[in-house]
Amino acid sequence: MDLSYTSEEEDFRARLREWLAKVLPALPPKPSPDDWPGRRAYDLGWQRMLYDAGYAEVHWDGSPSVRLIFLEETEKAGAPYVGANFVGLLHAGPTIAAEGTPEQRARWLPPVLRGDEVWCQGFSEPDAGSDLASLRTRAWRDGDDYVVSGSKIWTSHAEVADWCELLVRTDPAAPRHRGITWLAMPMAAPGVTVRPLRTLAGSAEFAEVFLDEVRVPVANRVGAENDGWRVTMVTLSFERGTAFVGEVVACRRVLGELAREARENGRWDDPALRRRLGRLNAEFRALWRLTQWNVSEAEASGGVPGTGGSVFKLRYSHARQELYDAAADVLGTESLDLGRPWVLDRLSSLSYTIAAGTSQIQRNIVAERILGLPKGR
Repeated sequence: MDLSYTSEEEDFRARLREWLAKVLPALPPKPSPDDWPGRRAYDLGWQRMLYDAGYAEVHWDGSPSVRLIFLEETEKAGAPYVGANFVGLLHAGPTIAAEGTPEQRARWLPPVLRGDEVWCQGFSEPDAGSDLASLRTRAWRDGDDYVVSGSKIWTSHAEVADWCELLVRTDPAAPRHRGITWLAMPMAAPGVTVRPLRTLAGSAEFAEVFLDEVRVPVANRVGAENDGWRVTMVTLSFERGTAFVGEVVACRRVLGELAREARENGRWDDPALRRRLGRLNAEFRALWRLTQWNVSEAEASGGVPGTGGSVFKLRYSHARQELYDAAADVLGTESLDLGRPWVLDRLSSLSYTIAAGTSQIQRNIVAERILGLPKGR
């Protein structure tokens, strides 16, 4: 498989680098991590700059290779991360682009690209996290609406979101995977209650969401009724296949910073640490190549990432944890200081083997869909 870029793609990279070098020095300072209204305004302001410059469309109109170049170069340049726009740009938006009707694409995609609206993800429930298909949030038809009752947890950016990509059970009598529907729910609808959750790292980008007979128009359904599990697999393929691209680049940058820190504080003299950092360097180089392979496969199959995203997500989750464990070795006793670089990152890395599908789930996907092994009983 050819993992090289075309001349047109390299021209796009050069133009993007030039634009980033011009605009990044003029950006205002980032708001406090706890100032979510401020962070929303900052993140959407950056998205608007991308839109005005003609770079926002790469998320859906560009080829997978162009999206890869965009994410790589913006991360290398230290550009703002998508932040509050994460779900809209990398999850819900690509799903609607792939599965939505022309009317749905016209309604929801431009506001995300312009930085006008924020989405959150309402998938997990208190008793349906790793086993997502066991979700119990109920939706029943009442004329032109679905009436939704239930609760969601770990709902990303719910406190500042305008819309929620919501999974509901529309046929309780159907087999678990066949009675699920994918809805776009307005967060301002009557009956929606949001309670922020604080993580181990002290951040509050997740929330519990309680739904008390919330009315959602049937026109907001993406895909057919009871076909939501298939649509969800499209969402998760983007989440596992391309949404972490920028983070791989960031990890490679952190690895170089760790090596420099170790040389300065004397930890570089430890041969075991040097071997550890060398192995991690090889690990992240291999993950980057796997990312390129997954992108090439997506280009050949219509733009939606395949099951290779589960291979990537499985290994990346553990490699990220190993990276920040190595950071603790480099820092020594300073790894207990929350004000030091990489310490909060180490705490947040613990969630990566759970978020976007646990490692156990990814192993099942690899075993059944790639290796062809039988399902467990």
